[in-house]
Amino acid sequence: MSLGSWGVRHAQACVGALGRLAREPVGSLLTILVIALALALPVGLNLLVENARAATGDLAGSIELSVYFKTDVPLAKAQQLAQAAGERPEIASVKLIPADKGLEEFRAYSGFGAALAALDVNPLPHVLELRPRPQASTTAALGPLKAWLVSWPEVDVVQIDSQWVQRLEAILATLRRLLEIAAVLLGLGVVAVIGNTIRLEIAGRRGEIEVIRLVGGSNAFVRRPFLYAGVLYGLLGAILAAGIVALAVALLAVPIGSLAGLYGSRFALQGLAPSEFGALAAAGIVLGWLGAWAAAARQLRAVEPRP
Repeated sequence: MSLGSWGVRHAQACVGALGRLAREPVGSLLTILVIALALALPVGLNLLVENARAATGDLAGSIELSVYFKTDVPLAKAQQLAQAAGERPEIASVKLIPADKGLEEFRAYSGFGAALAALDVNPLPHVLELRPRPQASTTAALGPLKAWLVSWPEVDVVQIDSQWVQRLEAILATLRRLLEIAAVLLGLGVVAVIGNTIRLEIAGRRGEIEVIRLVGGSNAFVRRPFLYAGVLYGLLGAILAAGIVALAVALLAVPIGSLAGLYGSRFALQGLAPSEFGALAAAGIVLGWLGAWAAAARQLRAVEPRP
């Protein structure tokens, strides 16, 4: 068989499968919708995880480390250490709050101004506020930085608000595992839906298949249009799933943007990237082919030409 003849036969099988889908628009649309919903759920969950990771990187800029010096540390030494901290590549900004300024702010906002005025000595230490870069704001990166700061003999206490980062990382890890489980289960569901659809189509065309086999049609020739039908179901379901996800992103973009703005973030909800859409389409094609192959391989064995 020449390459041109092989291509013509596959093109005929593909066009024929598309024509049969078009002749039953309601049934085909319902099948495609079920496939799309099954594919949209794991894709949407994956998009949720990726956006949450992006939002974490954006909000990580709000993490600060507070370094409290010992009360006997002179201001010049605190300034020297602040300069050393600012030279580290993982530090985005450094702010030194002298003890005198800290006492003034505490006297102004605490309501204990009269009591503090009676003190002969300032009880507050110099405080160093450090803001790490977003890529250095993970739990793994903050640990060594805190250990380096604690190693200074002039430092009394180092406080770091990283508990919410740890909780968010645990939540994202759980969502990722749920995504993997949902993707496998719903993928099997797509294979089952397409397989059952192809099984019914084979049963409805039993007489035609028997005639094809009587005139010498091979198993590959008989099976080919059903495989293309499965591929079309999977591809169209993937395209519709991408549309469902895009609609959900469009509906949520404005309220999520407003919520991020309340936290001082410029985070914007991201939709499917071209590579992710390509992966979704490829997954739909593969699942459709698997479902059609499983149904055709089983059903065609039971179809024998009548004598």
